[in-house]
Amino acid sequence: MYITLEQAKKHLLVDEDFRADDMYILDLIAVAEDSVSKHLDIGGNLPPAIIHAMLLMIGNLYANREPVAFGTVVKLPYSYEYLIGLYKHYEIK
Repeated sequence: MYITLEQAKKHLLVDEDFRADDMYILDLIAVAEDSVSKHLDIGGNLPPAIIHAMLLMIGNLYANREPVAFGTVVKLPYSYEYLIGLYKHYEIK
């Protein structure tokens, strides 16, 4: 695990004493790390930019729990289609 629960909560501005979302935040950390690992061959120490990219993804997923924003029609990055797309294997003919 590259990002701790404490790091993620600090980034999300979630009080450290608030525990109700801890499991959800841990799941988001796993999603962010899995997503990055699909793009990069990660191992060892990661550069700060990669850690911050994962924190941005966690923040986006935490704040936007649906793939669309209501009120305005805007597709949110790192949503369902993006995450599923990481696992698509296209057959080349």
